[in-house]
Amino acid sequence: MLKINLIAVFLGALVSFGCAASEKATQTFDSNAASAAPATESGVYGKTTQTQKISLEQTANAQNAPAVIERKVIRNANLTLETNAPEEAGRKIAAIAESKGGFVVNSETKMSGANESTRTSVNVTVRVPAPQFDTAVAEIRQSAERVAQEKVSGQDVTEEFIDLEARIRTQKALEAQFLEIMKGARSVADALEVQRQLAEVRGEIEKIEGRRKFLENQTSFSTITVTLNAPTVFAASSSGFGAQLWRALGDGVDAALFVVLGLIRVFLAMLPLLILFGIPIWLIVRHFRKKWRRARLAQQIAQEEKS
Repeated sequence: MLKINLIAVFLGALVSFGCAASEKATQTFDSNAASAAPATESGVYGKTTQTQKISLEQTANAQNAPAVIERKVIRNANLTLETNAPEEAGRKIAAIAESKGGFVVNSETKMSGANESTRTSVNVTVRVPAPQFDTAVAEIRQSAERVAQEKVSGQDVTEEFIDLEARIRTQKALEAQFLEIMKGARSVADALEVQRQLAEVRGEIEKIEGRRKFLENQTSFSTITVTLNAPTVFAASSSGFGAQLWRALGDGVDAALFVVLGLIRVFLAMLPLLILFGIPIWLIVRHFRKKWRRARLAQQIAQEEKS
């Protein structure tokens, strides 16, 4: 019964296609007949035929005209900026994104160095509406003293978006066909088989729609990632004899400390082995040494008694 229903669905599709083709052929015949009618220079019939011909040409041109497709482009920007106040600049960037209708995705502050050489680095990731992308990037550039690096990229996903929409329409048409077959199922086995196929189709629809929503989100909002660093300060180093001698002395002390610390580390590393093997070996040597002394002492006593 299920196979018969499927065959009926396909036959119905063929009949619909045949009717559409017949109707199209009839319209083509009427248009050819109208264009083949004789036109007069001043007759009313000639004017009507010419008007119909112009109208048919306009209709054909309108059908052949390419459809206007809105392009879907994912745009991203990565900027590395230098400023004397990275944290304040990070707050400015967040305010710029919010003023454009966007929001802050992530904000992170890092500290490096110690004491006077401490440097602050701020990483900010914001998303702004795609139409405001260029304006937002320009204002973010102005929030710092220097642009160290900038990269703007774009990914055209129009073709994939159109393909997803076509796949959704196809899957929904297939879903409607399975629902019709479900209504005419005569047995439990047929109903279960149709329900299984229907579940697969709906799962595929949800998967495709999820991908389409993701692309819509990525194309509607652009991502801007900004790294804010404090400018690097290079300290002037003296090159006099005294400074070089002092540095050499400091290097020598550091080298001596390194050697001493290395020996201490080796001793501490070998200490468990010395305890584990050294004590038994010392006891054995001590035992044989005492035994040798006793033997020597006995030999000396024996020699004295003989003499």
